Amino acid sequence: MFGPNLFHNAFSLISVILFSIGFTALMLHRNLIKKIIGFNIMDTAVYLFLASKGYIEGRKAPIIVDNVQSVSAYINPIPAGLVLTGIVVSVSVTALMLSITIRLYERYHTLDIDEISLRSRKDSPGRSKYNKTVKDDDDEGDTA
Repeated sequence: MFGPNLFHNAFSLISVILFSIGFTALMLHRNLIKKIIGFNIMDTAVYLFLASKGYIEGRKAPIIVDNVQSVSAYINPIPAGLVLTGIVVSVSVTALMLSITIRLYERYHTLDIDEISLRSRKDSPGRSKYNKTVKDDDDEGDTA
């Protein structure tokens, strides 16, 4: 039914499934930590896809050993370099997202994105703690 191409593209299929799981977690969960985990699953899926496309069976890493300098003996190092660079960027972005999440939790005492959004609207400039608009000093006592 599926044929030999399914097993040939197994890593691509797994990366699509992982990306879908991460995207679903990112879109459907309201908890910020779960959104960050979904984002990291999506990153991992992209790295798996790039690594699987850069690998050629029977070839070796591009490190010259035994004076073999033929191009056909080695894999392309660019996908591996992209994966390593992506991992470094992903770790940095995750650290930034977690630090912002900690600050949001300290301020609003919740990780629910809808609750944070609602509370941030209440705390927005131009509104007091009691959800009334703040009047200017000039408006008091003006009679026309």
